[in-house]
Amino acid sequence: MGRWIYLLFGVLAYCLFFATFLYLIGFVAALPQLPRSVDAPVVAGSTAAAATIDVALIALFGLQHSVMARAGFKRAWTRLVPAPLERSFYLVFASLALILLFLFWRPLPSVVWQVPGGIAAMLLWGFFGVGWLIVLLSTFLLSHFELFGLKQVWNHLRGAEAETPVLRQPLFYRLVRHPLYTGFFIAFWDTPRMTMGHALLAAGMSVYMLVGIALEERDLVRLFGADYEAYRARVGKLTPRLRRG
Repeated sequence: MGRWIYLLFGVLAYCLFFATFLYLIGFVAALPQLPRSVDAPVVAGSTAAAATIDVALIALFGLQHSVMARAGFKRAWTRLVPAPLERSFYLVFASLALILLFLFWRPLPSVVWQVPGGIAAMLLWGFFGVGWLIVLLSTFLLSHFELFGLKQVWNHLRGAEAETPVLRQPLFYRLVRHPLYTGFFIAFWDTPRMTMGHALLAAGMSVYMLVGIALEERDLVRLFGADYEAYRARVGKLTPRLRRG
């Protein structure tokens, strides 16, 4: 029965995160149908106070992601929670961090740039969609269900051992080392209407991603050693490398 409970928790955590992720897309797109987005509703108050709150929310999200993803934290954390549920708990806390951001985000409505309707605006929306598609496809190119905790609880149900990590380089990963982050960069920055609030969100998330990449690569070098060092010398971080290292 305990193994089925683990599986149920893993599925619920996955559903929570997937729903939160879908809302994030609409939040960044500032869809008017949503109750809250990066640009609405505007709350009365000083710009400095709004920006401070927004930066704190981004920092909370970044800290949660970066700290809980580190190997040292995982070793300590799995003394408190079952190892098969470690990734599922990560998803729950990531979802909560995003939900807090949605609830307490303070829009900054001043316009940085505005692209009038037409082909240019359509292209920017197209790149916006492509960015999110790259994010989703990148998770499946490696192991979507392991990344989101489902494989761990399924293996626990079957009594199967976890597989030894392998350095794989499918499709996008032959061109860039972190295509998932590349997709996020595209998705956060490509918009025909960029407000100060949207720019702050995009900039804050960009800083978090660059820090996260540095920490993640440190862990990957420890895990795969010379193989990852050779991969890093050959393949660009976020964009294809024109010259081989």
